[in-house]
Amino acid sequence: MSSALRNTLRAAGRTAAVGTAALGLVLLGAGAASAHVTVTPSTTAAGSYTVLTFSVPHGCDGSATTSVAISMPEEIIAVTPTVNQGWDVEKKMEKLDTPVDDGHGGQYTERVDQIVYTAKIPLPDALRDTFELSLKLPEKEGAKLVFPAVQKCEKGETPWTEVVADGAEEPEHPAPYIVLTAAEGAEHGAATPTPAETAMSVAPAIDPSRAAANSAASPSSGDPGVVGWAGLVLGAIGAATGVTALVRGRKTS
Repeated sequence: MSSALRNTLRAAGRTAAVGTAALGLVLLGAGAASAHVTVTPSTTAAGSYTVLTFSVPHGCDGSATTSVAISMPEEIIAVTPTVNQGWDVEKKMEKLDTPVDDGHGGQYTERVDQIVYTAKIPLPDALRDTFELSLKLPEKEGAKLVFPAVQKCEKGETPWTEVVADGAEEPEHPAPYIVLTAAEGAEHGAATPTPAETAMSVAPAIDPSRAAANSAASPSSGDPGVVGWAGLVLGAIGAATGVTALVRGRKTS
């Protein structure tokens, strides 16, 4: 084997090793990110109802998970947890300083502070589970809602409570969060059409000249028109012809 060929093979080997190492770092980063407790909303539109799905991918350093406590932002008042057959669920309430209108003629005097899921049988480290919460999002586009979560295990616990600052590197135990987007529905300021406008948009406009032509060509049932007068004239002619024939018959007899 020539020296030139050996050098080429060595260079190719070093390139492959660097590529493999880089790929390993990428996969390691992806694995670390996916290992967090995360939240996935069904919608992030401000003012809408959403279902938040919190995912717990593993235990605490190999220990099985026994409970997950999810704290609600102060802007959230009411929360409806979804039943999970393997867990008991509890709402922890907080009294409001000022009552809040519930939109149905009543008032909220307290808000949901925490939702706590407690495992009936500890969730093994190698298994994952999810928890769904239904709630209404605040009507503030661009707001960031943070849901700190504390995962307790048979041995130890992991507080997923560190807030991710804008532009900063992700902390070791980031708190789940979502950012509200524009509200759904019609554009703001769009006018509601009146019944008359709605009727005009449904019924096609009629050209006056065409309407007049149609009226002349097709007379209404209440006006005899040209056809009616022609019938009367023909009837009179027929009657006169009958009278003349009768008179002639009498003369000949």
